[in-house]
Amino acid sequence: MSNVNENALEPRTWFENKILLGMTGKEYVRSLLTPINMLAAFAVACAVFMFVWRFGWGLAATTNLDQNTPWGIWIGFDMMTGIVLAAGGFTIGATVELFGLKDYAPIERPAILTGFLGYLMSIAGLIADLGRPWNMVFVMGSNGTASVLFEVAWCVMCYSSVLFLEFTVPMFEWLGWSRIHRVAKKLLLALTVLSVMFSTMHQSALGSLFLMAPGKLHPLWYTPYIFILFFTTAVIAGISMVIVESGLSHKIFHAQFEGQHVDADALTVGLGKAGAIATFAYFFLKVQTVTDNHAWGYLKTGWGAWWLVEVLGFVLLPSILYAYGARNRRARIVRIGGVFGVLGIALNRLNVSVIAYNWNIPNHYVPRWSEFVLSFGLVGLGVVLFRFIVNRMPILHPDPAYPQEH
Repeated sequence: MSNVNENALEPRTWFENKILLGMTGKEYVRSLLTPINMLAAFAVACAVFMFVWRFGWGLAATTNLDQNTPWGIWIGFDMMTGIVLAAGGFTIGATVELFGLKDYAPIERPAILTGFLGYLMSIAGLIADLGRPWNMVFVMGSNGTASVLFEVAWCVMCYSSVLFLEFTVPMFEWLGWSRIHRVAKKLLLALTVLSVMFSTMHQSALGSLFLMAPGKLHPLWYTPYIFILFFTTAVIAGISMVIVESGLSHKIFHAQFEGQHVDADALTVGLGKAGAIATFAYFFLKVQTVTDNHAWGYLKTGWGAWWLVEVLGFVLLPSILYAYGARNRRARIVRIGGVFGVLGIALNRLNVSVIAYNWNIPNHYVPRWSEFVLSFGLVGLGVVLFRFIVNRMPILHPDPAYPQEH
């Protein structure tokens, strides 16, 4: 017994306190031996293995891409879906910092962290997809300012930098760097303005990429106003992802919310009101797209059935769930709507960039199993990093040393 007490009083190093959660190296390794951590380690190992394989043997050995289909799920899922699901950073940031709705401040930092990690994982997927990724650095000094792809690349780089700077506020609190923390805190309003500007530009520019392929994208999904649809889906995805992420965080990290006076259900219901407005507006824009293209006849085909699955099941249904849940203050209904909202936006991005793209060629692209493995690994890596940071930094709870600033 005496040995245990002596060990308990033994002072810890900075690394053990800040990184190992107050444990020794052996204690920390033993704490990681759980089924969930084993699954997370497997996902990260998949990502590492796929990166080694892809850069060791090339795109031809690891993907089913060809001249007809140069973009696969590493662009459709990792890049386009990953970025849109990370839009909660600018939507919640604008809600709190620009519109002054301070009640939503407790979910601002988790939204920014989710957005930052989402963009990092999307960039990782893009690096795997590019033939010569080391040339990415030349985009910042490129003269191709008339290119939509240039705007996407430039804005994604700038916005990722802005998200990192916003993330430094809780990081400096964790490190105890008070002076530089005050500077970062004062810059937060300006950073939020930049985040809204860059997000508006590159989310809509991603849709503009498909303006160059009117004959390749199915008429049920193509519209000259597709950039407006892409920006609208970014707002919906941001709200939906924050609803889902905050609900999961309260269940998984419930110990970190003890002592806080945050009404999570009231915040969820408030987000449901905004989600209902955005998804209803998006539903009518989707219907207007079919009218403008005179594409009602396609609804009798298999493509029409698939379009109805997306629009009725993952746009109209979540909008009804949002409206019902918000009107009757049923947070659980709003959270179910959030799940459908996230799935619906992901399905839309995959339909536009992969499934309904090149719809009329005989040999349609089917992803290779190795492409799925990398995407699975990147999602797992993002979850591991989120959990690692949340368990150490003041993301879900206020730092006792900065109570008035959280």
